Amino acid sequence: MNRSLSCSLSAKALGLMVLLAAAGGVQAAGADLGQLEKQATNWTAIGMFAAFVVGTLFITKWAAAKTKSAADFYTAGGGITGFQNGMAIAGDYMSAASFLGISAAVMVGGFDGLIYSIGFLVGWPVVTFLLAERLRNLGKFTFADVAAFRFEQTPVRVFAASGTLVVVAFYLIAQMVGAGQ
Repeated sequence: MNRSLSCSLSAKALGLMVLLAAAGGVQAAGADLGQLEKQATNWTAIGMFAAFVVGTLFITKWAAAKTKSAADFYTAGGGITGFQNGMAIAGDYMSAASFLGISAAVMVGGFDGLIYSIGFLVGWPVVTFLLAERLRNLGKFTFADVAAFRFEQTPVRVFAASGTLVVVAFYLIAQMVGAGQ
């Protein structure tokens, strides 16, 4: 089978899957239930969330006070083991947002979605090996620190902070949906 015919068939198959998914979504929406009674505010959940945020900010302030140099920043100044560091990295992958994102990529893209998820896992060490030593040699913590050192500091910091907040917002949405489910 030639390449153009194969691409045409896969595009048609993808279009058919989207059409069937949309039709199934319309059927699964259900009937209009009319006016529903508003739930009372869950003050316990709000209090737990606030306590978690305050606790996290306290731990961050405490840890930041102990970090004075790049050597202190990397693996807590050498005070944690490789196993503990590996567990921290694994925790980044074992979240509701990651599982939802990977399963959605596999559902939409099939085998290509699976390769994408594996590529993300494999890409992390490659980028680490390429950048970690350079960052350590410069005495900087992050890539934004290096860019701010090389270029005008304020625009680089604003851009890095804005990009971080946008990514975290999208990640948080998926995380909260996963926690709610």
